[in-house]
Amino acid sequence: MIISLPEGIILKGVGGFYSVLPDKGSLHKNKLSEDNEPVIYTCKVRGIHRKDGKLIPLPGDRVTFDILDERKKIGHIDRILDRINSFTRPAVANIDQLAIVMAVTNPQPDMMLVDKLLITCQAKNIKPLIIINKTDLDMENQVEALKKVYEKTGFKVLPLTKFSCEAYDELHKELAGFTTAFAGQSGVGKSTILNTVLNNWLMETGDVSEKIQRGKHTTRHVQLFQLDKGGFILDTPGFSAYTVTEVNHENLQNYYPEFTEAACLCRFKGCSHTSEPDCEVRRLYDEGEIDKGRYLRYTELYKELKEAYDNRYKR
Repeated sequence: MIISLPEGIILKGVGGFYSVLPDKGSLHKNKLSEDNEPVIYTCKVRGIHRKDGKLIPLPGDRVTFDILDERKKIGHIDRILDRINSFTRPAVANIDQLAIVMAVTNPQPDMMLVDKLLITCQAKNIKPLIIINKTDLDMENQVEALKKVYEKTGFKVLPLTKFSCEAYDELHKELAGFTTAFAGQSGVGKSTILNTVLNNWLMETGDVSEKIQRGKHTTRHVQLFQLDKGGFILDTPGFSAYTVTEVNHENLQNYYPEFTEAACLCRFKGCSHTSEPDCEVRRLYDEGEIDKGRYLRYTELYKELKEAYDNRYKR
């Protein structure tokens, strides 16, 4: 017997079964377990989704679901609500913040990866949070140099070290209220950051409190964990490498906030800022007002995207 039709969020999906956390207030009763913790419903997808080729549910999806057995907490996903974005690798939906992690050293920062992730954030309506990790290893003032590069974008830049409680408190504030995934090259400390977050600020939610079972080298399913101050943290091994697919060479400049004002003053409308005369962006670059490395990576990426466009019909 169907009891109600609440809304909720998918925390994880394994083998066709989805763990759904109901919204607060979406159920008139049974909102909390006997331990005063939110309950999780295990749901399957109605056959019509499979037959009609509809969207496959992803962690992060907002859904409505039918409760089939209140005692056993079993239901059926009835409808997947509109997504703000989705990804294939990792398979997840509705990320609204991406924490882009780089290390001061060991490994050296992959700045092109950072730039590509920033472009993707803007194209997919995701708030970027740039984390400069391992600041305790800073021997040559690299932290200030990296901050200088990315503070001009207007995005939040957060220096972080595992030895600073104050830095992690600041991170806690930045995570509150968002569904956040972490991205960055291997070795930058994403696992350390995630473990610290999960161990300190996780809202223990039914069987999702299995955080202690996370192994260092185990393959894990994409999973969302609820945070104590609101929002979710995404535990996934994805986002370690990335290719820009959301933009083309003609609109690439729109994803470089530090170019915006100067671009309006270029001599030619539609200036690519790569070789045209009287280019205001290029002038600022020549005068050191735009970071050299960031500009050169822009021109490299522009060239790659234009080449791909020009060769799109070739085999």
